[in-house]
Amino acid sequence: MKPWDKLISDEEKKAYRAAGFGRKGGMGSNPTLLIIDVQYRTAGKSPKPFWESIKEYPTSCGDTAWNAINNIKKILYTFRQNNWPVIYPHVAPKKTYDGGQLASKVPKIMDIPLEGYEFVSEIAPEKEDILIPKKHPSAFFGTSLSSYLINLKTDTLILTGCTTSGCIRASVVDAFSLNFKIIVPEDAVYDRSLTSHAINLFDISEKYADVITSKELNQSLNKISGNN
Repeated sequence: MKPWDKLISDEEKKAYRAAGFGRKGGMGSNPTLLIIDVQYRTAGKSPKPFWESIKEYPTSCGDTAWNAINNIKKILYTFRQNNWPVIYPHVAPKKTYDGGQLASKVPKIMDIPLEGYEFVSEIAPEKEDILIPKKHPSAFFGTSLSSYLINLKTDTLILTGCTTSGCIRASVVDAFSLNFKIIVPEDAVYDRSLTSHAINLFDISEKYADVITSKELNQSLNKISGNN
């Protein structure tokens, strides 16, 4: 059962099928893992219910984040075992001059303490990983990500992290526009709204990427690594 099955009617799904949407894009032979914005500011220091977690960081997604982090950890392990590239697009600590439209829409994002920007230790970067600071939702906008991916000869992007409706979706659309194959493991991305999470996964699945479980992803990764 997909996250969106209780929200999207059979009639709507039929309409997408009739238009030819929802086909699989598949996986190439040179995957790169993106772990987007998995910092304490989006997860909290430890698993807590949402309303408890936001007392610590107002931008936290609570338990939902930690459920996804557990699955990201498994995907990351597969990448480490195969020496495949891992990239961490992330929000850097905000300065006063970073405000802009985002601060106008979400003023609390300007008040996150420095420790909130640290990477969650369970899936923290290692020395060979690439760190990409970003100011906007898409990991591509105004960053050097495309240049790194070209250099790595990446043909498939695995997008994990948060939020599904924000930085994940924006990055998916830009990656699609650049003609990458894209896979979004549905249980390795997270959002503070389960409804928004599900609806955006449906739209991503229909138009831009393959949306599968982390277990299915790891099975596919093992096939291309020869470990099946």
